[in-house]
Amino acid sequence: MRFLSVFLPRLPTDRLLRRRGGKPEAFALYARVKGAERLTAVDAGAQKRGLAPGMAVADARARFPALALAEADPRADAALVEGLADWSRRFTPLAAPDPPDGVLLDVTGAAHLFGGEAALLDDIENRLRRLGFSARAAIAPGPALARALARFSNIRNVASEAGQEELDCLVAAFPIEALELEGEALAGMRRAGLRRLGDLLARPRGPLAARFGKEALTRLDALTCRTRDPITPRFEAPAFIAERRFPDGLTRQADLETTLERLCADLCPMLERAGVGARRLEAVFYRVDGAVKRIAAGTSRPLREPARLAALLVERLSAVAEEGLDTGYGFDVLRLSATEVESAGAAQTNLAPPPRGAHDDADLGDLLDRLGARLGLRRVLRLHPEAAHLPEFAVAAIPAAFGPPAPFPAQEAMRPLRLFERPEPIEAIALFPDGPPLKFRWRRVLREIVAFEGPERIAPPWWGDAPDGLTRDYFHAQDRDGQLFWLFREGLYGRETDRPRWFVHGLS
Repeated sequence: MRFLSVFLPRLPTDRLLRRRGGKPEAFALYARVKGAERLTAVDAGAQKRGLAPGMAVADARARFPALALAEADPRADAALVEGLADWSRRFTPLAAPDPPDGVLLDVTGAAHLFGGEAALLDDIENRLRRLGFSARAAIAPGPALARALARFSNIRNVASEAGQEELDCLVAAFPIEALELEGEALAGMRRAGLRRLGDLLARPRGPLAARFGKEALTRLDALTCRTRDPITPRFEAPAFIAERRFPDGLTRQADLETTLERLCADLCPMLERAGVGARRLEAVFYRVDGAVKRIAAGTSRPLREPARLAALLVERLSAVAEEGLDTGYGFDVLRLSATEVESAGAAQTNLAPPPRGAHDDADLGDLLDRLGARLGLRRVLRLHPEAAHLPEFAVAAIPAAFGPPAPFPAQEAMRPLRLFERPEPIEAIALFPDGPPLKFRWRRVLREIVAFEGPERIAPPWWGDAPDGLTRDYFHAQDRDGQLFWLFREGLYGRETDRPRWFVHGLS
């Protein structure tokens, strides 16, 4: 295993200096600590003038009156670390924030893509410096050791074949601060005269654990690579990935679309070998200046045909471009991954004609996918039958891509072409209370009925939440203008209510 740690020693001040037009001679951040304003971070200029975190702001200004100050913002710093972890995924999908001021990468098997580990370290440090950050990076067989190297040593690389004795000798020179313990344990080590980790390695483990706690030995074992805890990436690495890198950033949309088509051609053979098809794709665009853009597209069924996948991504890219893709200085890395896959059968290779309706299903699937790429899969709906006999609950609108359409049960009674989401009340006149309507007023228009069919009686569900529900008598009615209505009377006269109410529920 090979782990790379990036340490950003002045991340809080670098974050603000990147946005300022000019750089002051000395710059620091402050926060109120126990009622007093104290420095929390200083840049290189302030450090040269003897200023350090923890110093009172008044003392710092007395020492250097031209000191530029800004209030600390820990949330913005944490968001920046997460953004840098996303940026670091251009080197490996396994990148994790290492708060408060670093990033951890699992670069196992990836360094050769960048010319070796030394070249990879130089590349990361140089790119971050161009983005306005001071950075130190190191590679080691364990994440804790890589983190300590970047923070407490000038050694940048520890070989994977290094033996345990060599690792112990390396770690022995680290200060005890490399354990990154909090509270009394670190202070107790200082009082006991322990200054280096070698002082701990030379002593029996039992008394050390009894005096300073098991956490100290756990971290010591991690530093010496006796234990190697895996990192927790910000995003899970997908199993199917294809990427392209460019020495000069791509800025034209046509070039981006062409690259997406080539990435789909690279990705689909991987899916075919695994016997799966993509259900969700994600394309990540890494911009030269560090910004990261993402687009995602879903499918209504497992797909692994390059042309169809490319069409979805191009459609999605076009939708994003309409709002402003902001290519900046260009994208130098494009990565395509299948984040969700599903088992897919082998493609038909014989000369037999496809089953009847197969072309229609494929065309409908392509239409759903393209509409989903443009509008979002959850916005393309189809009607789905529900196990409910009340008309307004018998059908639900669900995303069309979530499965094939379910057959609707045969209806003994005819239903209107258009059903209102909520029945609309009307004023109706009938010859007798439980008879069909003769006239009714709906939306301020009086309509006279010339023909009707019914009633169809629908009782309320006795198992529902409303035990006081009323029985409905439905009628198909036609007015003098030829308009067909679906009306119902709510409540049985003399048994459930003395004043039945009328509603229009749909139009035919």
